[in-house]
Amino acid sequence: MRTVRQSAKLRNVLYEIRGPVAARAADLERRGIDVLKLNIGNPQPFGFTPPPAIVGEMARTLDISHGYSDSHGIPAAIEAVIDRYAHVPGFPELTRDRVFLGNGVSELITMTCQALIDAHDEVLIPSPDYPLWTAMVTLASGRAVHYRCAEEDAWNPDLVDLEAKITERTTAIVVINPNNPTGAVYPPHILRGIADIARKYSLTLLVDEIYDVITYGNCGGAADGNYGGAAMAEPAVHTHLAAVAPDLLTLTYSGLSKSSRLAGYRAGWLVVTGPTDHAEDFLHGLNLMASTRLCANVPGQQAIVAALGHGSAAADLSIGGLTGEGGRLRRSRDVVTSALNSMDGVSCVTPRGALYAFPRLDPGVLPVHDDEQLVLDLLESEHILVVHGTGFNWPTPDHLRIVFLPEEPILTTAMERLGNFLSSYRQ
Repeated sequence: MRTVRQSAKLRNVLYEIRGPVAARAADLERRGIDVLKLNIGNPQPFGFTPPPAIVGEMARTLDISHGYSDSHGIPAAIEAVIDRYAHVPGFPELTRDRVFLGNGVSELITMTCQALIDAHDEVLIPSPDYPLWTAMVTLASGRAVHYRCAEEDAWNPDLVDLEAKITERTTAIVVINPNNPTGAVYPPHILRGIADIARKYSLTLLVDEIYDVITYGNCGGAADGNYGGAAMAEPAVHTHLAAVAPDLLTLTYSGLSKSSRLAGYRAGWLVVTGPTDHAEDFLHGLNLMASTRLCANVPGQQAIVAALGHGSAAADLSIGGLTGEGGRLRRSRDVVTSALNSMDGVSCVTPRGALYAFPRLDPGVLPVHDDEQLVLDLLESEHILVVHGTGFNWPTPDHLRIVFLPEEPILTTAMERLGNFLSSYRQ
């Protein structure tokens, strides 16, 4: 029989969050070994429950949610998304035809890349990145060009490096804020700088804001491994890039998977703001992509109505008790960051948003040459699953991403085991 191979389009498409190391973890679990999964931002396995009102409303509407909806989404959910942003100061006014509902932000990213990118087009993506962006740009036959985020500057984008990487083929800039995997929350002056660059070169902004309501306020500065300085002592306040750049074509992505702990409902949205006269052909393509998948799952759309409808912004408000002073996520973040910064050869900028820490392993103390092998060895030895930094398109094997969703006692034990493992690890 002729060998059946994967398409050539997939040769450089990677998603290490669920890559070979995660596959090995699944194999261990099939053998009855418990694995602590600190590799993926999935709230449900760690005891996080969604707001009951959202689940109840979705259940109540199941009997009217079994047919296709309009390809943009059901009207009530679209209006709920419009209302959400109407309460954001400076956010450009939205119309219904500029809102797209999707099966999570992941589907909407895929749709965008397929509608926007031609062969050899370049898209600027942060390094480290959420790897789906690089994967989908690559799958669309484009070229992902990574701009540096500066660990020594609280992981803010290096604007000089970003601008230096623009060519005549550059079509868009991806911004992930709050950032996955670093937990950075970009201050307004950085966002204004990105907008200025996009304006100068007539670039589209693709803004991943899935964690926009998950911020942690004061971070303390000096406790951050000497990174960030005084700026880290300021409260973390998320600023929407679309509000900073109302004159630019901007696509903003968000959803309920993190804010309402509803990852499995696959309820996401994309909103388009700014001038569109020059982009009607692209928007026609985006509409085409929305139509070819028929519609987003309708029960998930009903969850959006319940979460955001009637001006309540329930999804946004429900997270505050977890991220505020004394909240579970805030405490877990502090346990992980403190433990990492106490380890010999490890430093970590305190995350100001999202659900992840991205610690650095000092090559002078921990000379790691293959970070994927490191996390595989950690899995085999301690049954703890994390993701290696190069899996996020970071260029050197000296970082890890750690999810801090478990409760404090579990994280305390996990960090002790990680510290003991690293103290004796040699490659």
